[in-house]
Amino acid sequence: MSGEWQIRFTKQAKKDVDSLSPKLKQKLRDILINTVANDPYVGKKLLGDLTGSFSIRLTHKDRLVYSLDEQNKIVYVERARTHYGR
Repeated sequence: MSGEWQIRFTKQAKKDVDSLSPKLKQKLRDILINTVANDPYVGKKLLGDLTGSFSIRLTHKDRLVYSLDEQNKIVYVERARTHYGR
């Protein structure tokens, strides 16, 4: 992937991505490559249990949730579906 930051997926995020429609998989890919890999601080800062993570809307209910390893410039995708419960 292009950009300054590397993108890595957690096991849960990989499961989430597998359950997305092809259209949403493409949207997720575009967001990661064109936005997050270049400026990972663009997402909304989350609070509560997800403090330290960022969120970008995929659909009305689904979100891309990720955290950062600033020292190594790695974006860890934590979820690619809703973060409002299972």
